[in-house]
Amino acid sequence: MYKVFITCEVAQKGLDLLNEAGYEVEIFPGTPPVPRAILLDKVAEADALLTDVDDMIDEEVINIASRLKVVSNNAVGYDNIDIDFAGKNNIAVCNTPGVLGESVADFTWGLMIATARFIPHAVNNVLTGGWTRFDPIPFLGFDLYQRTLGIVGLGEIGTAVAKRAVGFDMRILYFSKTRKYQLENQYGLQYCELSELLQRSDFVSIHVPRNPETHHLIGEQELQLMKSSGILINTARGSIVDQAALYQALQDGVIAGAGIDVTDPEPIDPKDPLLTLRNVVVTPHIGSASTDAIDGMGITAASNIIAILEGKLPISCVNTSDLS
Repeated sequence: MYKVFITCEVAQKGLDLLNEAGYEVEIFPGTPPVPRAILLDKVAEADALLTDVDDMIDEEVINIASRLKVVSNNAVGYDNIDIDFAGKNNIAVCNTPGVLGESVADFTWGLMIATARFIPHAVNNVLTGGWTRFDPIPFLGFDLYQRTLGIVGLGEIGTAVAKRAVGFDMRILYFSKTRKYQLENQYGLQYCELSELLQRSDFVSIHVPRNPETHHLIGEQELQLMKSSGILINTARGSIVDQAALYQALQDGVIAGAGIDVTDPEPIDPKDPLLTLRNVVVTPHIGSASTDAIDGMGITAASNIIAILEGKLPISCVNTSDLS
């Protein structure tokens, strides 16, 4: 009987698939992430791991995992896994694309509107008894309609964000590693280099993966290029933005605001000075926190495991070419 060790919370629909397949399923009972010692102990006897982005599956883990055939991330990202070393050991690395793009795009727009219109501060004002008369002046924000949106990274989520911008009659700029001519024609997008995008955009939304190339892609120099009325949105990964530089830019009025669902590190220190600023909205990495997305990820992650263990083609394997 195959053994599956699950490190994180997974949708019941995904768990049902693994149980129906007749596998021995063990779920870490504590609060994720799994302590390193426990992960190393459990992986030694596991045929499959179902993991989250907080679980570092590196050479040490893989060397111990003599039975391991697949690591299935319950996420789109997989930068927590040493893909090259996994491939050398004939271990499949799988992820869950195509199931959370729309959810994250919805949330990106929610964060954009909340930041531009000071919605969290207005809600707090009501809850703390500050609403004593009609007085909108303290909460004056920015319209999104017919403004310019700059999208950094036009993958699945970036494209879904662009699609929604059409309804706001926005000018849509994008920067990506490759031109997307079909999408340009379909949604009226304009390609430009990152520096130009930052200078022209009223809103800049980040949708690139985390890797060495994108580490601090948005730093002090890039923030200086933005409009003083500009708003930065990040629902990708925290390390893509230099958080110290972002704080300084917000503090000094270099940009008008920021809405971030991801921080560096995560979770953010409650004493981080970023949290003292009125012109920033911080949420706890919940861009994909919808029932549809969570169910979709769980089903896909479990289906990937079943496919690999049964010698079939998984829904999404990111290192297929490295497997024998």
